[in-house]
Amino acid sequence: MESRRGPLKSAVPSNIVSPVRRCSRTACGRPAVATLTYVYADSTAVLGPLATYAEPHCYDLCAEHSERLTAPRGWEVVRLTDGSAPARPSGDDLEALANAVREAARPQERAAGGGVAGNTGNKGTRGVDPTEAGRRGHLRVLRSPES
Repeated sequence: MESRRGPLKSAVPSNIVSPVRRCSRTACGRPAVATLTYVYADSTAVLGPLATYAEPHCYDLCAEHSERLTAPRGWEVVRLTDGSAPARPSGDDLEALANAVREAARPQERAAGGGVAGNTGNKGTRGVDPTEAGRRGHLRVLRSPES
């Protein structure tokens, strides 16, 4: 369709409006990553993944503001995850990691015959290095060449 001024354009390009949704907090221009909604009847604030489209009764928040979100006294904050973000480690995960580190740090059992004196010098067997004075996990203490 044409008007008196020429063909009509379907969209007007703008350098002012960004296609990326921004944080709703005042003076914050960071990209939004989460959407906040309120359920007033239940005194609950629900923070979830960024909604597919912006709604007037929802607030888009950047990563920093969504992590620092608190609710008024008596309100509950429900944080929903979309499953694509990596889950934070649980207490069990951290305890298992600590146990694995402790196990790796324990001194290895010496070969039968015990320590440096039991080394036969046979390169075919895994003996203790005669220059090794001690071991703690993967670290070794070596004797000085003068001693």
